[in-house]
Order: sequence, then C-alpha cells, then structure tokens
Amino acid sequence: MRAAQFREFGGPEVLTIVDLPDPHPGPGQVRIVVRAVGISATDTKVRAGTVSFGAELPQTTGRDVAGVVDEVGEGVTDVTVGDRVFGISDDGAAAAELALLTFRAVIPRSLGFVDAAALPVALETATRVIDQLGVTAGTTLFVNGASGGIGSTAVQLAAARGARVIGAASAANQNYLRLLGAQPVIYGDGMVDRVRALAPDGVDVAFDVAGNGILPQLVGLAGDARNVVTIADIEGAKEHGVHFSNGFVDGHGFRSLADIGELIEAGRFWLPVDRTFPFDRIAEAHRASENAHVRSRLALVLG
Repeated sequence: MRAAQFREFGGPEVLTIVDLPDPHPGPGQVRIVVRAVGISATDTKVRAGTVSFGAELPQTTGRDVAGVVDEVGEGVTDVTVGDRVFGISDDGAAAAELALLTFRAVIPRSLGFVDAAALPVALETATRVIDQLGVTAGTTLFVNGASGGIGSTAVQLAAARGARVIGAASAANQNYLRLLGAQPVIYGDGMVDRVRALAPDGVDVAFDVAGNGILPQLVGLAGDARNVVTIADIEGAKEHGVHFSNGFVDGHGFRSLADIGELIEAGRFWLPVDRTFPFDRIAEAHRASENAHVRSRLALVLG
C-alpha cells in the first residue's frame, strides 16, 4: 500500500509517500480502505518532533480516518465487511491506502467520508475534558480557543448537555461560534473583561484548547485551578496547578464515536472541514494546519 512517512523530524517537507506492506487485522481490529484522513495539530507536532509517543523513526502519520471495512479480525461483531466506518488509526498510520482500527463506529447515514474523518480525535478529546470538568445542564463553561476542531466540538457537546458556553475566538469567527451555540468573545487583550461582562461572577469551569499562556486568568475566572483543564499548555499546567488532560493517562472518551450519531442526525452537531487536499499533497496540508488560522479541520482525500 501507499503510505505517508517521515524518516527525520522536521517541517512538512520531510513527508514522503512510500510503499509499505499491507496490514492485516488482529483480534478486535478491522481493516479499512481509507477514503479520507483528518489532519490534526497532533500530527504536525509528532512530525516536527515536539510531541513523542515513543515510536522510532521512520514513522507513519495520521490518526483520524474514515473508510470502508474490507477485513475483520477475530471477535469483531460490531461491523462487517462493506460497512462505512470512522475512527482512530491504531498505529498512527491513517495517511495510507489501508488502516487498522480498534476504536471505530459506523458513520452516521447523513455524513460523508470527509466530514467523518474530521471527527474522532476532536470527539474523544472534547468528551474526555468536559467529563473531567463535570459539565452538565446549568454549568457555565468557558472555552479558550473555541473555533478549532476540538473547541468547536466541545462547544456543541456542552450545549447539548444544557450548559451555557462562552467561547473565545478571532473577530472573524464570532458568528460561527453563535451558530454552534456559544456566546462569543474576541480573544486577546481585554478578553477576561469581555467574559466577565457576560458572566459577572465568573464561570464554573474553563477548557484551554489554545495554550496561549492564559491559564492564570482562567483560574481567576473559574475560581480555582481544579476548575480548569488544558490540553495545550503542559508547562503552564504544572506551574499553576491546572490539570493537563492526556488520554493515555486519564482514560479515553472513545464512546463518543458511537454516541455522536444521534446528535448529527438530529441536526445538533456539525464540524465543518475547512479545506481538503489530495493524498499526494499531504505536506501542503500539514503546512496549512501549522501556518493558517483554520476553522475546524483539514482533510486528505483518497480514492
């Protein structure tokens, strides 16, 4: 199969398309013919060497993926050959013609492959964090970095639980956040004052997606470091006593893959794909992810 790979850490130019042996599913796994691959910030950080999951070079890339099941492993009963599924590549090798999945779900009927491929990491991360924050009906949640894929997902999942959501984003994304169910504020100087204008007594909990050094202000807004979770500022979390959420340590929220279909079919969840790229232009997709202000997600299209 053709797959994207890098033999050294660096910029998008280190990515190449190579031929690798076809994978085959083990117990509990399925193999899919890949139709679309989501590009996340984690992918670009792993390629650059700023984040490591312990794998040795050369490495493959890609986690979010959607496609059609063509082989199933022992014990698999939830899907069959021919089903359209989306999920997380088991070995971080989604950017390929074939991928193995343990955590997966059938794609909701109204969703295409590209839109489905944008969902898994964002769904898992947002679900995990809003669970950790205890978001329920009546909670006031502030999301710092609300217009990206994870932030957009958190806004909608929290709103579906009956929470009040205030979200920070650029001026260009204020109407977008309103569509998702958030009360928007513009980030940057004076952001905390703008949040307090909407919530004079502060917020119940805060989710830092952006990692832009604002954790002390979020602790002040939420009243206690225990009411703040970040996924983007590990050093700041240590300094200010904030929890840094990590799916490898905290447990995961992959149940959300199966749960999201009901919200999607009811028209209560939407995660747009900002741009798509052909598989051979994966380096360009990584570059766009790093250098552009992307609303929601980017995706590769195969086939």
